[in-house]
Amino acid sequence: MGLELYLDLLSQPCRAVYIFAKKNRIPFELRTVELLKGQHHSDAFAQVNPLRKVPALKDGEFTLAESVAILLYLSRKYKAPDHWYPEDLQARARVDEYLAWQHTALRSSCTRAMWQKMMFPVFLGERVPPETLASTLAELDSCLQLFEDKFLKDQDFLIGPHISVADLVAITELMHPVSAGCQVFKSRPKLAAWYKRVEAAVGEDLFQEAHAAVMKAKDLPPADTAMKEKLKPLVQVLLQ
Repeated sequence: MGLELYLDLLSQPCRAVYIFAKKNRIPFELRTVELLKGQHHSDAFAQVNPLRKVPALKDGEFTLAESVAILLYLSRKYKAPDHWYPEDLQARARVDEYLAWQHTALRSSCTRAMWQKMMFPVFLGERVPPETLASTLAELDSCLQLFEDKFLKDQDFLIGPHISVADLVAITELMHPVSAGCQVFKSRPKLAAWYKRVEAAVGEDLFQEAHAAVMKAKDLPPADTAMKEKLKPLVQVLLQ
């Protein structure tokens, strides 16, 4: 068996892995794991990833978890063009710096913004206190400002003139609140211009394909009682 990628394109890191593999013409078998059906908790999936999270990779007998590890594994194994994860020491360090920061910054605020603004009221039928949502959106705005000031600056892409895995990880995060109707780019022309450059570098068709599921998430049927029960721990985390 060749390379298998276990993904759910509702997940932002899964979208980053999917786009990277497709853009670099890496042959793989897509194994869809539907998070909202709890398929990541199955015993069968736990054989691939005991952490029970997506994305996950299986390459023959080798398995790998965590999106950043997977992206870098694919980049190295399939010798992706240097701009994705540069050999230059300082350029690579800049990619690493962004990837280390985003986990507890942009990812957190983007995920909570999407769930609080859309998934809780639409999918779960849960009311979100207005002050909670306002606080989350303010935190997202602060993260976006840091993103522009510290990482993007006046560059075309996060590391310089070419797209890298850092840009891919960043844009897939930002599309989470966008799918919920957050006007992430409206008052930020620098960020909006970067978004267009990333979409063009990836290819508009591939970009839209990867984001089709999340952009339709607002049309999901309401969760049933069993699903709401399964998602209770997540609800508690995302309402903080």
